[in-house]
Amino acid sequence: MTRLEQLLRRDQLVVVGALLFVTLLAWAYIFSGAGMDMGDSAMDHMNMQMAWTPGYATIVILMWWIMMVAMMLPSASPTILLFAKINRQRREAGKTYVAAGTFALGYLLIWGFFSAAATAAQWALVSSGLLSIAMASTNQTLSAAILIAAGLWQFTPLKRACLRHCRSPFHFVVSGFRPGELGALRMGVEHGVFCLGCCWFLMALLFYGGVMNLYWIAGLAMYVLIEKIAPVGEWIGRLAGAGLIVWGTVLLVNMRF
Repeated sequence: MTRLEQLLRRDQLVVVGALLFVTLLAWAYIFSGAGMDMGDSAMDHMNMQMAWTPGYATIVILMWWIMMVAMMLPSASPTILLFAKINRQRREAGKTYVAAGTFALGYLLIWGFFSAAATAAQWALVSSGLLSIAMASTNQTLSAAILIAAGLWQFTPLKRACLRHCRSPFHFVVSGFRPGELGALRMGVEHGVFCLGCCWFLMALLFYGGVMNLYWIAGLAMYVLIEKIAPVGEWIGRLAGAGLIVWGTVLLVNMRF
């Protein structure tokens, strides 16, 4: 093995290690707080912290963002690794090389914007008394609406187009490659937009199951990964959509009896 081949292999291991480290760090945060059972005193303390000051809102945005890193980075890893591979080939050919972290940063910036929007939605729902202390819906109509809307989204052309991109990003990375730091950042942003279009309504399901519910967080993360990498991921998405619609409809029917 030549020294160049050794360097390329080492670069690949560095990228994989960095993705794994960041993902595990994000999950460690979730396990240390989000979704964990708390006693009455902890609940009371959280109630005292519900005044939506700018500082508290910033903490909530960071909470959402770290959750998105934990949930979405694993499914984006194949695309990030593909970007890193192409850059290694460019460096081998003597062309401009950009670290895969720049692409990943652009991707995560999109989920940062989503986190800000989710925080605004959380604030509105809390202010309206529609969320419990565990940040789960307390209103049956709202719960049904979230489930049905998320299910219907699974069948929209935009959802299908975004899912196909996320499942097969090769054409995007190869044909749409942009050199330089800004080019890599822009590519990451564009890929993040596709992933957001694919999964944003699934993330909204946290308002039904509980933003602080570890089981919902882990379950949705696993579902997103399966939908994006499994050979029958598109069909799984449709089945999930149908199931969500039925689930929401059952909630509405039960409200009448």
